[in-house]
Amino acid sequence: MNNDAKQQYMQTLQEKYLGSSRKEKGTILDEYCRNTGQDRKYSIKKFRNKVKLKRKGEQKKPRREYYDGLVKAALATMWKIFDYHCGQRLASVLKTETDRLRKFKELDCSDETAKKLMWK
Repeated sequence: MNNDAKQQYMQTLQEKYLGSSRKEKGTILDEYCRNTGQDRKYSIKKFRNKVKLKRKGEQKKPRREYYDGLVKAALATMWKIFDYHCGQRLASVLKTETDRLRKFKELDCSDETAKKLMWK
């Protein structure tokens, strides 16, 4: 049985599955697993979800970038200055020390970049 046939078979049984009692769901799952050879837990997830499960190898949508290259460069500079703090410690340092570093010319960045560094 190819994947398209399994998908169609699952869709025909899914409506019946969602409206059934617990005992009937068990018999539907037994039948589906016997005919397709798929694992029972995987089949349960497929029947419950109306959304397709991702297949192995499919890629997620890339995250949206909030910071431009100037902010990333300034952040890397501050990370180096403060001896490579972890993210939580660096976040608190960014809020308090960005203006001071700009004042002493340790950090060369625009006002807009400094605002983005201290945003929270």
